Amino acid sequence: MARRAVFYYDFGSPYAYLAAERVNGLFSEAGAEVPEWQPILLGGLFKRFDRSSWGLGAGREAGMRECERRAAAQGLAPIRWPDPWPPNTLIAMRAATFAKEIGKTVSFSLAAFRQAFAAGRDLTDFDTVAIAAAAAELHPRALQSAIDRDAIKALLREATDRAGNAGVRGVPSVVIGGEVFWGDDHLDAAAAAAAA
Repeated sequence: MARRAVFYYDFGSPYAYLAAERVNGLFSEAGAEVPEWQPILLGGLFKRFDRSSWGLGAGREAGMRECERRAAAQGLAPIRWPDPWPPNTLIAMRAATFAKEIGKTVSFSLAAFRQAFAAGRDLTDFDTVAIAAAAAELHPRALQSAIDRDAIKALLREATDRAGNAGVRGVPSVVIGGEVFWGDDHLDAAAAAAAA
């Protein structure tokens, strides 16, 4: 039996937001098991592969407009860009790692993505992360305690390292049986491969 697909993401990526809003539905429609959601730290991949965010480069404005067009085509609320963008997502991704540990990955992650790109709120601010946590029924004190725990920090580092070892160089990426589907525009192909 094939291994379950893994969906890798970081809250700083608007393309990961677009993918998160539809990945489970695409897999279900294709007749495939929905993927495991795995939060990773995109900054860790950037460092490992000597890359940087397109949001810091010459293509920033064109990329932002493309994300806005894709959101509209998906019927999502207009993207409201958080300030700063791209952000340092370390705290938010630790929170997602904690959410995964207690079985709340998808609900927390969708809430966090929506705080960032539908509400335009800053996920470097713990209060914004706590709002997303509340939507997933996570207590803010438990969340605060968790993101400071060495075990959660280690889990996020390990997940990021595993992603890089699997060939993931950016997000969103779906890995199925050793094949990497990188980008929101490759989700359909990933779902078809998972169903095959």
